[in-house]
Amino acid sequence: MTLRRGRALALVAAVAAAGAAQPAQAVEQSVARGDGAVLRALDKVEGRSRDLELAAGETGSLGNVEVTLRECRYPAADPASNAYAYLEIRDLREDAPRFTGWMIADSPALNALDHARYDVWVLRCTTS
Repeated sequence: MTLRRGRALALVAAVAAAGAAQPAQAVEQSVARGDGAVLRALDKVEGRSRDLELAAGETGSLGNVEVTLRECRYPAADPASNAYAYLEIRDLREDAPRFTGWMIADSPALNALDHARYDVWVLRCTTS
């Protein structure tokens, strides 16, 4: 084993040991349900973005892509801080949905749509 590789392994072991000394803690927060959501869609071919304001259960269109908002939740203590939207996104030329799941406004890459033409992300929940 080379000296350089030995140092790298020692560094990895030290980081792992430090992480084990302080276990990750889950943070639980109270959430409220919004009436709808504002989503932003980017057409990567045309280089244009547009906002979709959808009510829960409503479907909006982006060319051959349909976006259905099932539910939107937000932190009850600070509604402007984040949004969690459960979406179903379908390309009408395909049988299976292209995306089904929760998207998080402050971490759009955590669970993203994989589509050649469109990017979709959550901006905020709406309330009446």
